[in-house]
Amino acid sequence: MSDLVAVWEVALSDGVHKVEFEHGTTTGKRVIWLDGKEVKRTDWMFKLVGSETFQIGKTKCKINIDAVSGFMYEYTIEVNGKSLQKFSENQSKIMNCWVMTLDDVPTRIVLEKDTLDIWVNGQKLDTTGEFTDDGTETHFAIGEHSCYVKAVSSGKKREGIIHSLIVDGQEIPWTKE
Repeated sequence: MSDLVAVWEVALSDGVHKVEFEHGTTTGKRVIWLDGKEVKRTDWMFKLVGSETFQIGKTKCKINIDAVSGFMYEYTIEVNGKSLQKFSENQSKIMNCWVMTLDDVPTRIVLEKDTLDIWVNGQKLDTTGEFTDDGTETHFAIGEHSCYVKAVSSGKKREGIIHSLIVDGQEIPWTKE
């Protein structure tokens, strides 16, 4: 019998990570799975509430176990000290994501706005920056495909800079994760 009680998806620059949590309420067992691999196990805990910490790369995570009533528990995850919802909202401000199929392969391209790093399917790519008349372009290649992220001012202080992904001359719509 599985004691799986919670599953979360955490979107980071290097990909979307699946976190699964097992909690044995009779044995006190706690198991954390990351992308299908066991990363932490604690057996025979007498205290059934509390927290478990782990990392996804350099990102700190904490699973909180709180009693609701009787033997009912609530499970929440914090990422870098924020609730998953707040962390995800913040991520959407600091990174842009595009998902597409390229050469019959699902491809996830991420721009980290603060560093201008480009990640493709979890791998950080080498890029070349170029200034243009209306902004900047960050060039990179995916296989034989010529790609760049174009950054232009929106002209509005509140909106800031608008980033667009161009692959083989075609603009790709961004994806909200």
